[in-house]
Amino acid sequence: MVCDRCIMVVRQQLESLGLSVDAITLGTANIHPDPDESQLSHLTSMLKVSGFELINKEKDKLIERIKNVVIEIVHQGDLSEIQGNIMTSIADRLCKDYAYLSRLFSESEDTTIEKFIIQQKIEKVKELIQYGELNITEIAYSMGYSSSAHLSAQFKSVTGMSPRQYKSCGDPSRKSLDKV
Repeated sequence: MVCDRCIMVVRQQLESLGLSVDAITLGTANIHPDPDESQLSHLTSMLKVSGFELINKEKDKLIERIKNVVIEIVHQGDLSEIQGNIMTSIADRLCKDYAYLSRLFSESEDTTIEKFIIQQKIEKVKELIQYGELNITEIAYSMGYSSSAHLSAQFKSVTGMSPRQYKSCGDPSRKSLDKV
């Protein structure tokens, strides 16, 4: 789940099965009573129709938590205010060793956490470019880049075009956060 609407949809689906929802946050739901096998099967089907999946394995839950933390940091935080680096923030928030998280993520996702962070940052940069309220230097600062040149180089390596080309292309393509 990556937004408030996602949380609302999951809440409605859980409640339609007669389950009481104590709390829902990105990637987790605290419910009672515990669903039986029939309810779990039905819930899995309902979630799939809405573009979600039920995650039961601890490893998969941790991978999802990593993704959610990255999304929160990149899309809802101010990267210019992060003391240290994003990797340290991820490890601190999950109370796990970063090397362990990195290895687990790479084995499961066929990419590194660092590349996932870059992909998320580039999607956020695309959003900020489309808004047109900030120039590239301001975007670079807000996204935690050392310079606009660094942002431009990374943007081009991911998208194949410069931020200026992206802005002028007319029909900019963006990915939904759960597809990055």
